[in-house]
Amino acid sequence: MENAVRKPIYPNDLEKRQEQAHTHAYQEHDDSCGCGHEHSHGSEPEHAHTHQECGCGHEHGPEQSHGHSHTETAAAMPQEKNQKNCIKRVFLLENLGCANCAAKMETRINALPEVNLATITFATKQLRVEARDPDSLIPKLQEICSSIESEVVVTARVGRRAPVPEQQPGTATVKSTSPSKKIGIFAANRRKFLELFSGAACFAAGLILSQFGLDVPSLALLIAAYLILGLEVLITAGKNILKGQVFDENFLMSIATVGAFCIREYPEAVGVMLFYRVGELFEDIAVERSRTQIMDAVDMRPEVVTKVHGSHTHIIPAEEAAVGDVIQIRPGDRIPLDGTILEGESRLDTSPVTGEPVPVSVGPGSEVISGCVNTSGLLKVRVEKILEESMVTKILDSVENAAASKPRIERFITRFARIYTPFVVALAAATAILPSLFTGDWNYWIKTALTFLVISCPCALVLSVPLAFFSGLGAGSKRGILFKGGISLEAMRNIKVLVMDKTGTITKGNFVLQEVRPSGDMDINTLLRLCASCESASTHPIAHSIVTAAQNKGLPLTAPDSVEEFAGKGILARLPEGEMLCGNRKLMEQFHISMDQAHGNGYGTEIFAALNGTYTGHLVISDTIKEEAASAIRQIKSKGITTAMLTGDAADSASAVAKATGIDEVHARLLPQEKLSELQKIREKHGEVMFVGDGINDAPVLAGADVGAAMGSGADAAIEAADVVFMTSSMSAIPQAFSISRAASRVARENVIFALIIKALVMILGLLGFANMWMAVFADTGVAMLCVLNSIRILYKH
Repeated sequence: MENAVRKPIYPNDLEKRQEQAHTHAYQEHDDSCGCGHEHSHGSEPEHAHTHQECGCGHEHGPEQSHGHSHTETAAAMPQEKNQKNCIKRVFLLENLGCANCAAKMETRINALPEVNLATITFATKQLRVEARDPDSLIPKLQEICSSIESEVVVTARVGRRAPVPEQQPGTATVKSTSPSKKIGIFAANRRKFLELFSGAACFAAGLILSQFGLDVPSLALLIAAYLILGLEVLITAGKNILKGQVFDENFLMSIATVGAFCIREYPEAVGVMLFYRVGELFEDIAVERSRTQIMDAVDMRPEVVTKVHGSHTHIIPAEEAAVGDVIQIRPGDRIPLDGTILEGESRLDTSPVTGEPVPVSVGPGSEVISGCVNTSGLLKVRVEKILEESMVTKILDSVENAAASKPRIERFITRFARIYTPFVVALAAATAILPSLFTGDWNYWIKTALTFLVISCPCALVLSVPLAFFSGLGAGSKRGILFKGGISLEAMRNIKVLVMDKTGTITKGNFVLQEVRPSGDMDINTLLRLCASCESASTHPIAHSIVTAAQNKGLPLTAPDSVEEFAGKGILARLPEGEMLCGNRKLMEQFHISMDQAHGNGYGTEIFAALNGTYTGHLVISDTIKEEAASAIRQIKSKGITTAMLTGDAADSASAVAKATGIDEVHARLLPQEKLSELQKIREKHGEVMFVGDGINDAPVLAGADVGAAMGSGADAAIEAADVVFMTSSMSAIPQAFSISRAASRVARENVIFALIIKALVMILGLLGFANMWMAVFADTGVAMLCVLNSIRILYKH
């Protein structure tokens, strides 16, 4: 990546696809190709197979936009419906504030006979509906959502405003639209803060008056405080009861605090409502801030661009920019749209898109992708893709699609929440009645039961898990790692063995002259010049690497008088110096060339040379191992993961690469279809498998692995079949992906365990007489807020 930015993840250019297929055909081929060099065992590219053909032995869920993950996807799906002629549509759920309510909405919408599949992502407030005519269902969707959470408004997503990370000095092409950054937390929640301040003032005044024995004024102030703080909660609870929604947070808080009034615990009732409203407000702020921070990390779309008209420029909305328009990008600006540089030279910071820390030099003719930052020169760029097709939009869509793919633990918690609330409410009723029948102390046991009611809402549980995984998706995107689903992110935690392709994954996929070994009186430069002259008529990548090496040394090349090719063996060229042979051992044996002085090193392709019947030495051509490969393998193995390589290359070459990088197992000279069967053997031996590859013929084995990952510079078929895409094509991204996966899963479990322990502890303390409703409110809203803060730290984890 010297003078151009790495290609987009999902290119649609047919010529690029053909070029990739043509290039790949040279990366792995056999002795019958006729090029005359020793090569690895390979085959023609194959098409990616369907899920039914992958032969992995797992069930595949129907809702996977790019490839699949071999986890319990089917468990998340509603009963089978007619999928013919279904259209997918994304709607926004404005004012959605309750994760548990979102789970109820999803269940109700999936029950509609017209809906094939519906998924609500609380982290993005998006409702994804798959139906024959989703738009016609908006009234029904609105009715369901408002019946569960009255303030929710269902709107079709026509265009999206783009909260963009903070600008660098001089940036003019983007601006932030995040409400929290524009108007501040207080201004955005002015009414709630005023209610809290006035309610708290009345509450404090009522407590002070009660200390002086002024019971009537004190009670009046406490009632006023309760109505200021809780009237909205009471009204919402009443509306929801009429709609059949009983076990929601508003109803439970209303019963708990009204019950406290009934047993004359006036200060406790008001205090609990105050504490609940404070906790609810700060929970909402924490959720919104975490959502904004995550989206800021992945949403780099611009609102406006600077369009060039002759010698003039003017600002236009980014969505109005068309293919062929010329836009100006100043130093410090983010590249707004994918395009080609017409004027100017600069260095681009590609880390926001690829995670690559090294700036890239660009100039006229260089392709640039949106999201990168122009660090120095003024650029004029011709737009090649509109906003909806540019890289920044694809990255955002990828993360949003991934967020809609719910991991197993989230589905479990959603099911658990349906049981948890009725169970705790029943326990509260039993606590209020049964002990009171024996002790006669109704006030004490009713107060304990009210404590149970407060903590019976499962919001902390339902909220904490999706935010943890959404933070993991955002953290991966920041580092150029695109997980195509929460299922894939979760599945990586259980991987026991990492299996990799060699070419393009562990190595750079380029042929480079590594060594020149002359024999007898022949010197290095003369041998290289003769071999390059002999190979100068060939277009093969290996021949090209020899010619390039000679040209880089400034050696003069001579065009051969005649060239004779020997299929699968090599070339005979007639040069002024005589007859020159370049090829493999079979060519040398055919011409009875003595090879006593030929000593190979076991790595790379060896090109033997003979001049006028005498052996003159050999060249070693090999694919260059990526600089970070050995370090990445060490990090992966330190996580307790076994490493293996599947390749079509010769065993000696593959073993040399494995030895240099520290890979545990090597499986060489494999045809594409043999890679899949070999992968299944490895799974049977070690357990769950992740495969990383980038070739066209890697698509079947990518789809057959428990988790398939593709290098972003690889073939489109491989990228489409993968569950994870490493945009940098750097192996260092692989251990990072494992770390993010484990962190997200660990934080999700921490949140669930923490919430359950606190709730259980408050219940036990309540039964023993040591807990009151104040502690119960903390176990509800306080725990939820702490879980949100715990989730967001994944985004900043190094």
